[in-house]
Amino acid sequence: MADTGRLERPRGIAARAGSWSARHRWAAVGGWVLLVILALAVGSMTGRVDVSDSEQVPGESGRVSMILDKAGIDEAAGETVLIQAKGGGLTANDPAFREAVDAVIAGVRDTGKVTTPHSPYETKTISADRRSALVQFEMRGDPEKASEHIQPVLDAVDKAQDRHQDLRIEEFGDASGQKAFDDAFGDDFTQAEFSALPVALGILLIVFGALVAALLPVLLAMTAFLATTGLVAVVSHWVHMSDTANSVMLLVGLAVGVDYCLFYLRREREERAAGRDAQTALRVAAATSGRAILVSGVTVIVAMAGMLFTGIAEFKAMGLATLMVVAVAMVGSVTVLPALLSLLGERVEKGRLPFLTRAKRRSGTESRIWRAVLRPVLRRPKLSLALAGGALIALAVPAVGMNTANLTLDQEFGDRLPVVNAYNHIDEAFPGGSDPARVVVKADDIDAPPVRDAIARFRTEAVAKGASKGPVEVTVHREQDLAVVEVPLIGGSDEGKAEKSLDVLRNEVRPATLGAVDGVDAPIGGSTASSKDFNDKLGSAVAPVFAFVVVFAFLLMLMSFRSLTIAVTSIVLNLLSVGAAYGILTAVFQHGWGAGLVGAEGVGAIVSWLPLFLFVILFGLSMDYHVFVVSRIREARLAGRTTKDAVVHGVVTTAGVVTSAAVIMVAVFSIFGTLSMQSMKQMGVGLAAAVLIDATVIRGVLLPAAMSLLDERNWYLPKWLRWLPDLAHDEPAPAQRPTTPVGAAPRPDADEQRRHARV
Repeated sequence: MADTGRLERPRGIAARAGSWSARHRWAAVGGWVLLVILALAVGSMTGRVDVSDSEQVPGESGRVSMILDKAGIDEAAGETVLIQAKGGGLTANDPAFREAVDAVIAGVRDTGKVTTPHSPYETKTISADRRSALVQFEMRGDPEKASEHIQPVLDAVDKAQDRHQDLRIEEFGDASGQKAFDDAFGDDFTQAEFSALPVALGILLIVFGALVAALLPVLLAMTAFLATTGLVAVVSHWVHMSDTANSVMLLVGLAVGVDYCLFYLRREREERAAGRDAQTALRVAAATSGRAILVSGVTVIVAMAGMLFTGIAEFKAMGLATLMVVAVAMVGSVTVLPALLSLLGERVEKGRLPFLTRAKRRSGTESRIWRAVLRPVLRRPKLSLALAGGALIALAVPAVGMNTANLTLDQEFGDRLPVVNAYNHIDEAFPGGSDPARVVVKADDIDAPPVRDAIARFRTEAVAKGASKGPVEVTVHREQDLAVVEVPLIGGSDEGKAEKSLDVLRNEVRPATLGAVDGVDAPIGGSTASSKDFNDKLGSAVAPVFAFVVVFAFLLMLMSFRSLTIAVTSIVLNLLSVGAAYGILTAVFQHGWGAGLVGAEGVGAIVSWLPLFLFVILFGLSMDYHVFVVSRIREARLAGRTTKDAVVHGVVTTAGVVTSAAVIMVAVFSIFGTLSMQSMKQMGVGLAAAVLIDATVIRGVLLPAAMSLLDERNWYLPKWLRWLPDLAHDEPAPAQRPTTPVGAAPRPDADEQRRHARV
């Protein structure tokens, strides 16, 4: 009898790609290496264009930056040094206080990095109790690069502090704040990036028990990331990128690259363990795992594309970068990986770890642990469904009261950074002065009497209406017919109170003053305004993005499995895992339940961009497991098994791969949970929790219980939907090794052979 496991004429993109690559292995490997080199070279030559300040935020805040950019006005990076008496001793009238002020002015001026510092005795920036004063100046040169040149100024301020121990001397401003953020952000991501690869490699060594096999997934993931880095640089000339997008691209690229390679490699090894020759094993892996990779990859790409619809530059950058790295990893998995496996042959087992290899031989390809879990699940599927589903719903309940906010400096970093303490001390002594609202007044003639009168009334009304305590400062740029009005908001670092002050400015003061003059445009920006405009834009994008991702994921599942039931259950199960992750985030970071375990005490909010980001990333990544498991179940069903037997076979034969992939993802994401920035910590905890839930409760309990209850209805496709494109399994089903029914003794080899013959 002919071996039905042999695919003589492969059909389908994945099968044909794998077959071609195995036959032309040097061409496939050489083509991949050439792609990586060319992409990096072209990307290096073109350079990467990053998101500008004017693109960072939408709404009025973005318009403020656009007007200033168009007028050619580069607002210099402003810096403020606080000189403040400790205790109840000195005041600004004392000689020692004046001496400290003079020391600060002389020190920062001598660096040559700043404009002429302004003495508080001239600018009247002395607090009402005379215990605090501000020395203000601006950084020379390009304001966007000011953070790179601020260190000598910070050193000068530190020297003044060392010489005047009875005073508090601290600096905060655009450049010093950006430097502190960049250093913390850079240190965190450097730690994460250097930790992720060794962790992933270590787990893969345990999974495969051989060094060469463990290196393949990491090699594929990293070359996919490098190639995408070059391609992204080219694309950035149309859609601007950012460092954050690059870091997220590495995170997602490592996750999916390792997953896809793991799926493919484990299936190839499984087929060889079943007695098939190397060529047939590769072709079966290409026709099954290769196809699952394509379906999963397209689903992830669709999910990532949802970020393009937010209208927010940072999200668009992250969305495009991540979908590109997934696409490249997907292509590499179905082309260069079969070629490498064909080239290596038995050498893929080189560098074996003896103890792990022996353990794997004893355990076989099926998971005894998951077989034990499935036994009670399939014996009482209704109870299992109710208990597991109820547990996830209970975990999701705290998310109903989720409070999202742009984290303040002290929420993000605590009190470990000097600039955070400086900001808080300045804000206490001069509320809103360290971070004022900025009104850009654009007119046909900025010196026209009605315009000047409107600006004067705006200054008066801002204080009279309770939005500011002053002083409200005006800088006029006559050549550009433009004025910049800076308004210290009442509320300062208290976001809620500051937003109320901003609302008074925008909706009461401006309409009655600047808004009453024809031809005057006066958008209001600043940090508080940027935060509010960002949140408003993000809030309006949530529903369209959610709808886009869910609808397209549903359609892909429907066309890939030719089943309405599987498409619906896929969406429901993924929403359950995302909801549970939201609930865990809210419980830990907002309500503080167990916050001490992850170093998140006192945060009290979820960073505003995270829920939408998590939804898109998790919905995409969870499809990796779902597609892989359901594909194996469907494959077994097409081979003639009953639905229940197919479910058992699909879960126990994929459990090892899914568990291994999940352990890698959870370990990598958990690294982010240990970082110092709360936003990164929240992202890591949310991703790790969701992947853990998805790979255990969803795939090990809810999915088999639901499919067992639905039985033949799993494969239901209404006649009125049969016109949809058919992306279903288009290869002859390869021979399946029978799965022992849950609770039954293993079949003898002869029985297994007869089963293969019947298939």
